[in-house]
Amino acid sequence: MLKLAIYGKGGIGKSTTTSNLAAAFATLGKKVIQIGCDPKADSTINLLNGDPVKPVMNYIREFDEEPETLDPIAKEGFGGVLCIETGGPTPGLGCAGRGIITTFSLLEDLELFEIYKPDVVLYDVLGDVVCGGFAAPIREGYASEILIVTSGEKMALYAANNINTAVNNFEDRGYATVKGIILNRRNVENEREKVEEFAKNSGLEIIADIPRSQDIIHYEDLGKTVVEGDPQLQVSKVYLDLAKRLLEDKE
Repeated sequence: MLKLAIYGKGGIGKSTTTSNLAAAFATLGKKVIQIGCDPKADSTINLLNGDPVKPVMNYIREFDEEPETLDPIAKEGFGGVLCIETGGPTPGLGCAGRGIITTFSLLEDLELFEIYKPDVVLYDVLGDVVCGGFAAPIREGYASEILIVTSGEKMALYAANNINTAVNNFEDRGYATVKGIILNRRNVENEREKVEEFAKNSGLEIIADIPRSQDIIHYEDLGKTVVEGDPQLQVSKVYLDLAKRLLEDKE
């Protein structure tokens, strides 16, 4: 099983990247689970034609109990991708990271992986704060490899460095390791050079370079990933090539 956690600064394009990767894996015939680990609970919406799944924490608040099956908190989207969202606490109350911990524990109790038997599991994780529940995919064995999404913007690179540092702090415990960097372009000046310098200084590789594309925005407005919308587009091929590489490296 390929288990990947995608981290990056809020708003950097993690969910777009993760959902397009999920769609790419599904297009390649793989059975995929995507788990959104962000209180906004919008990670999987473009796999679901804009019809969101009920987040786990919302279900627990609404019914004051945990679900007894996966049915109320999971929904199949494009290519059969199973979509789950952790959600978060009532705004202003509680800890968002706690929602991740609660969800992961619940999914274990419901035997998600034993029942669904996925080839690929993707965790879409907020990376501005790498602590508590947000670090769970790194240190609890849920993910084996981490992809860091960044642009050439200063704060995106700052967050990427924090994420890499957090992962390195767990290095001697056999936890997840950073597979590489995904450059999600914002068309800032000397963007490739800035990210290459960060990668070199961090001992990491840029494993995908995603161009700024209006096609992504167009298909998201339709509730789709660009991979679903038109797999022949150049930007779609970047996601498909990345998925192929990750699968090949796993073999």
